[in-house]
Amino acid sequence: MPICILDPFSGIAGDMTLGALVDVGLDADWLRALPGRLSLDGVEVRIERVKRAGLACTKVDFDIPPQPHSRGIREIRELVAAAGVPADVRSRADAAFSAIAEAEGAIHGVSPEDVHLHEVGAVDAILDIVGSVWGFALLGVQRVYCGPLTVGEGTVKAAHGVLPVPAPATMKLLEGQEVRPGPEGSGELVTPTGAALVRTLSSGPPPASYTPLRSGLGAGTMNPRGRANALRVILAEERANDGVEIDDLVQLATDIDDMDGEALAAAADLLRDAGALDVVLTPTIMKKGRPGARIEVLCRAPAADAMVQALFVHSTSIGIRRARVTRIALPREERTVRVLDHHVRVKLVTLPDGARRAKAEHDDLGTVAVATGRALRDVAAIARAEAERLLAR
Repeated sequence: MPICILDPFSGIAGDMTLGALVDVGLDADWLRALPGRLSLDGVEVRIERVKRAGLACTKVDFDIPPQPHSRGIREIRELVAAAGVPADVRSRADAAFSAIAEAEGAIHGVSPEDVHLHEVGAVDAILDIVGSVWGFALLGVQRVYCGPLTVGEGTVKAAHGVLPVPAPATMKLLEGQEVRPGPEGSGELVTPTGAALVRTLSSGPPPASYTPLRSGLGAGTMNPRGRANALRVILAEERANDGVEIDDLVQLATDIDDMDGEALAAAADLLRDAGALDVVLTPTIMKKGRPGARIEVLCRAPAADAMVQALFVHSTSIGIRRARVTRIALPREERTVRVLDHHVRVKLVTLPDGARRAKAEHDDLGTVAVATGRALRDVAAIARAEAERLLAR
């Protein structure tokens, strides 16, 4: 599956992201039908070709009728959940909405649950976020990377008065991202929705090398002279580095000294079910010599906020360390072999020198042993022989 590289040379906003996705192949009719799917009655989607500094771009606009009230994060979650949105899309969209609520709450000194997006802005954000996250999934994008964000310059008028660019909530969302100010007189180039999409979806800076497949441009609303106000999106294949795969991931860690072993194991299983790539429990010594356990969770950046919430819910942690890490992994694929008339999954791994090795899934071996009454070591030996034949083909 391809990767996607965001090139925010003139900032990023939700409508720019949607326009760029349509420009690289997202079905425009699917996007036009999205408001109805989300029960946002009366909203019309306009998609047109425009030019920005001589460059042909796709522009997406929403015609939103007057709304009855503002919407809080809880109501937005309920609306998305009722729309039949795929679980992985719903999880990432929820992470983006939560990030906006947490940033706004921190800036204004209120709880995220008490943050309300104003009437039209709430509909705009729902369509931008759900449409973008779902759009990446429909295009088969495996990972999203983001280059340096040009954030703009000057001030912007908001409901609470004149604010600096980037606006305080936007800057909060951009923490940890590479940004650059300017150009002079450009105003606001990164919106809170755009910043939330980057924070939620980006796995870090673009890889050192890649093979472009398709590129497209999504137009912003402003059309200044001499500067293309657009977001470029590049669908690409990531090139392997000396036969290995390099991933930018997030590692979460917390130390626990007040949970028993069964509860810790259950928490680890719940985290894996929630999408963690790996969960490791390590014995450790806490303050005053108390025995404890360290929970380490490895996940992709878009899932990190959800993993933090899951750690707080399913463990007794009151603090979590979060860091970006690089994982160097061997390419692998899953195949199936027949063992005593049962299917057993085998993981094939390719080493940098081209050699391969195989390992049968232990859970499958146990299932076969129970079903046939054979010893586990005998089933493992048969599976090993089948895997060797697989490697020899």
